[in-house]
Amino acid sequence: MLGLWLEDKKLTLRNDLEIPRIGADEALIRLRLAGICSTDLEMVRGYYPFSNIPGHEFVGEVVEAPGHSQLIGKRVVGEISIYCGTCSTCLAGRTSHCENRRTLGIMDYPGAFAEYLSLPVRNLHLVPDQVSDEKAVFTELLAAALEIQQQVHIEPRMHVLVVGAGRLGLLIAMTLSLTGCALEVVARREKPVQILSKLGIQCIEPGKVEKGRYDLVVEVTGSQEGFALSSNAVRPRGMLVLKSPFAGDLTLNMSSIVVDEVQLVGSRCGPFKPAIALLENGSIDPTPLIDSICSLEDGISAFELASMPGVLKILLKP
Repeated sequence: MLGLWLEDKKLTLRNDLEIPRIGADEALIRLRLAGICSTDLEMVRGYYPFSNIPGHEFVGEVVEAPGHSQLIGKRVVGEISIYCGTCSTCLAGRTSHCENRRTLGIMDYPGAFAEYLSLPVRNLHLVPDQVSDEKAVFTELLAAALEIQQQVHIEPRMHVLVVGAGRLGLLIAMTLSLTGCALEVVARREKPVQILSKLGIQCIEPGKVEKGRYDLVVEVTGSQEGFALSSNAVRPRGMLVLKSPFAGDLTLNMSSIVVDEVQLVGSRCGPFKPAIALLENGSIDPTPLIDSICSLEDGISAFELASMPGVLKILLKP
């Protein structure tokens, strides 16, 4: 089959990849759309050692699922953590932190940038008929945005700042706006500002962020500069959510964190069912983020496009 292959920080297009072999309670899925995200771009730069097919944001159609014939022909999206179900962490209900975890297209498991992929059936979620492929492909990213509300109780009286208006930052802003909080987003580029402004979400320049003003700050840049801005903006006894992994070392002033009693919260994957519900009822429309839909055959140039400053979501179609 045709697909992208990552090895030694080099991405290549191959047509000799094997179609995944599936076992009991697994599904073979024909790709319909896949999204290139910041993690994929960082993988190519060596963020994590990985030699296989990358990609973890997808919508596809089930073509094989032994023992689960009701899934055949159904459109699905899939949770990316493949867990064992038997370790102490899984038995405690924390399957996304499984001690033997593999991750679709990121860690020890082939991903979605190919004509076919596989996942355990328990990872799959059906896509409602009224949700287009172009919306469904955002499910994993939207779920990650919603994880913040699983971790933090947000009230309308709260002042909230999102630092970073890229792919994930925009979806985080969209989901937070539904809470009725006093929301501002640090955004520099014209397109994110236009998207947010149409939704009635206030944008702010970095230099105009007030020190110690915000009850909750969400850092989505994964940069030293973004972290410095975020930690300066959060009020004493406020909360700072770190949504993007940081490449390399991060300089952290622990004295201010301790003295101001700031809560630091790491945030990663999130709930798929609420994400699908928001797409189904129209509360969230992620399609303005799509800059281009490229063929899988043009995957290398699609990655180059996705890495350009200011480009939002690039999708791949077989």
